[in-house]
Amino acid sequence: MPQVAYLPLGKREQTKVQNRIAILNAAREVFGELGYDNVTVRDIVRRTGLAAGTFYNYYNSKEEVAAALSAEGARRFAPILKAQRALATDWESFVRAAIAAYFDFLADERQSWLARRPPEEPHLHVKGETPEMQAVFAEVRDCIVDEIARGGAKGVDPDFLTAACIGVAREVGDRMLMRRPFDTKSATDFAVTMILSGVNGLQDK
Repeated sequence: MPQVAYLPLGKREQTKVQNRIAILNAAREVFGELGYDNVTVRDIVRRTGLAAGTFYNYYNSKEEVAAALSAEGARRFAPILKAQRALATDWESFVRAAIAAYFDFLADERQSWLARRPPEEPHLHVKGETPEMQAVFAEVRDCIVDEIARGGAKGVDPDFLTAACIGVAREVGDRMLMRRPFDTKSATDFAVTMILSGVNGLQDK
């Protein structure tokens, strides 16, 4: 099979990539230092060293920047989730492996941040829909649908259960990151018990 040749990015395209990365990195820093609610676009721009006009070539608001950061994390976690699904032997093993992987992912992300600057705010969670977030939702939902087809989680609405699993993981993960040291095992045990107990309770009705 012939190899596909990829042309290197031109100087203009490279500048665009570098500017976008600079904005996202600056936003991570100021969100961590000042807290999301206290940050303005001006705070982000000052940290980048770019002109304000340059910022608005890429994003219209701090909310768009925050959504981009959240989407970036979802994009990087999606293949991890897919790998856990491939290894799982049943619904329970998938839930435990996926939750544990997510909390480890969060802890690694925060440890990387702490090595540079201690944050004052918990893990930033931005509600919203992006293709990356939709992909994570779809991966979890597909696993749930497969489990229902095999006879597990009978009678449980797959959309509601997917939303509940993701919601529990996010909220418990946020709280875990507020503690020192990060206790991923306890967080995993709690979240998994909540999810599995909830499913069992629905099936008993």
